[in-house]
Amino acid sequence: MRASPRLASALLTAPLLLFLMLSFVAPIGAFLWRAVSDTEVAPVLPRTIAALAAWDGTVAPDEAAFAALVEDLRAARERDRAGGAGGIARAASRLNADRPGFRGLLPMTARRVEAPFEGPARAAVLAISEEWGDAETWGAIRRAGGPLSSFHVLAALDLRQDAAGRVRAVPEDQRVFGTVLARSLWISLLVTGACLALGWPLAWLIATTRGWAGTLLLGAVLLPFWISLVVRTAAWMVLLQREGVVNAALGGLGIGPLPLMMNRFAVVLAMVHILLPFMVLPLVAAFRGLDPALPRAAASLGAPPWRVFRRVTLPLCLPGIAAGCILVFIQALGFYVTPALLGGPSDQMLAWFVGFYATRSVNWGLAAALSLLLLVAVGVCVALYGRLAGFRRPGAA
Repeated sequence: MRASPRLASALLTAPLLLFLMLSFVAPIGAFLWRAVSDTEVAPVLPRTIAALAAWDGTVAPDEAAFAALVEDLRAARERDRAGGAGGIARAASRLNADRPGFRGLLPMTARRVEAPFEGPARAAVLAISEEWGDAETWGAIRRAGGPLSSFHVLAALDLRQDAAGRVRAVPEDQRVFGTVLARSLWISLLVTGACLALGWPLAWLIATTRGWAGTLLLGAVLLPFWISLVVRTAAWMVLLQREGVVNAALGGLGIGPLPLMMNRFAVVLAMVHILLPFMVLPLVAAFRGLDPALPRAAASLGAPPWRVFRRVTLPLCLPGIAAGCILVFIQALGFYVTPALLGGPSDQMLAWFVGFYATRSVNWGLAAALSLLLLVAVGVCVALYGRLAGFRRPGAA
């Protein structure tokens, strides 16, 4: 019995889909899972987290929570001495991300309560540090109880949860990521607009030039694909630095030296140069698919050139424009190397912060949350593109 064409197609594509799942989707999904996963504190302080389950978060908890904290810290110290993987240090690092000071507070308390003491645990713990009398200290422990947590996602949105569970905006002087996201969107829009303005006449020239000249122009657009992005960015560093080629030429004219690097101008200029081919190629395809008889027919009917462009040429080229804009915008939104090498501190985009928290501060949860924020932004852009481009499902009217 012969397999149906649909089943045969599914069997042929199954190896490729399996490869993509194992090498692409699964690693990215595992990384993004860290944005909501919270497992560092619960193995160290299980009794404390259980004791805080019914706590109202308004004032420091009762004696039971303090006694549970002492038991947990003593047990964790024994595990660490027996060859554990530093559970107290990991828990302190996670809690410190929520409430600074925990990196020293938790290990110090663990050392002090290890020796037996008389009297209530509350008095003994408060004698070690008055911070244990603050409700926010205990709120940080409860928020880290896991196994799932909204802490990193809220932090990526410049929000935080207080001890009582209410979500509030962080103080204005501590807001970072909202500004970074707005900056990333603005730079991406600026680069997309510049690529469209420069790519339109170049694509029109390529599409209307016949013979070897058109092939040569198209090859010049494709040539940057064969050169590494890092190499192209480094070339702009050579051109724009204070003693670079551009400032040397301006110096010969009695101008400068000008600050052409470590600013927004250098970032946008290099990004436009790198991403321009992604705008030109869809436009060339759109222009070559345009029937030249239609603009001529409109002109023969008395329409002036501007009306021919607005009513005939532009609507027919909109799919190519939309494709080029979405390609450039999405790639610009995730740029990392070029802003890092050519921009200043106020020019870094969201991808730079993902790299910073993943490699330098080793805060994988926040790095994953910022990546999730970037993924949502890209998803919104793709949805808007589908809406504006008039995508339809097969068979839809």
